[in-house]
Amino acid sequence: MKQYEFSARTEDEAVELGLQELGVSIADVDVHVLEEGSKGLFGLFGSRPVKIRMTLKDAEEDPLADLLEEKKPEKKAEKAEKKAEKKTEKAEEKAEKKAEKKPAPEKKKPEKKPEPKAEPKAEAKAEPAKREEKPAEKPEIRPMEKPEVTMIPAEELTADSAAGTAHAFLMELTKLMGVDVTVDMGTDAEGNVYGYINGDTLGILIGRRGETLDAVQYLTSLKVNRGKEGYTRVTLDTENYRAKREDTLIRLANRMANRALRTGRKVSLEPMNPYERRIIHFALQQTEGVTTHSEGEEPNRHVVITTKK
Repeated sequence: MKQYEFSARTEDEAVELGLQELGVSIADVDVHVLEEGSKGLFGLFGSRPVKIRMTLKDAEEDPLADLLEEKKPEKKAEKAEKKAEKKTEKAEEKAEKKAEKKPAPEKKKPEKKPEPKAEPKAEAKAEPAKREEKPAEKPEIRPMEKPEVTMIPAEELTADSAAGTAHAFLMELTKLMGVDVTVDMGTDAEGNVYGYINGDTLGILIGRRGETLDAVQYLTSLKVNRGKEGYTRVTLDTENYRAKREDTLIRLANRMANRALRTGRKVSLEPMNPYERRIIHFALQQTEGVTTHSEGEEPNRHVVITTKK
């Protein structure tokens, strides 16, 4: 059995991290706590992470072994191609030897033409070897398109603008939370608001799987759109969490899509919020051989990857 170790602030976060990195569900592993964590003073200072050991119940479902299995078709294809090349070379050598041994009168017979017939056969043998390489190709995974954001200097923010309202609300909220930060605001071409929180947040503004950051973003959106006719989307980020999370989800989508193609069975991912599910859908939107859809009800709604028949 394969064993892996993970650490995080809490046992739940360590388990979530392990399941995400391995691409398995909780039913596929055994979890053993190696070191109990400590919250420290007020849950902020002197804290120690929880360390767990995660053991896969079935070695065949080991995500790390998937990469080794994916390389096997490539090796077989290379061997088959080399054998086809050797057979072609031998056939050409035999044809040349026969042509040298034949007497002059036999060369006048144009109907047989042994040499032209040998070439199509060699090509026919080489083509299947090249086609075997296609199943080994990994699906093309694309990151989500990022809009162009124009940053607004703090002195140019006005109280009646969407960016100014969001900035004032965030400064007041973080002050009440006891977090000393600065907030840079920007907008895109459609007028949507983007806030980048900078400072020593100690992970307080991110929370478990970004739940705290999503909650702050939701409250800011309510404040900005209150009493307004149109809707302005608000996106918040801190410590580059959004980009890191997107990269993790894209790698997860790649790994699970390969598993679905290899086994021919559907693969269900863990429950995610709408933003994270949209990243998975977009990443596999143009991937050949697979399709995605969401199942379940919030907060347990999740993405399912299936193969195209």
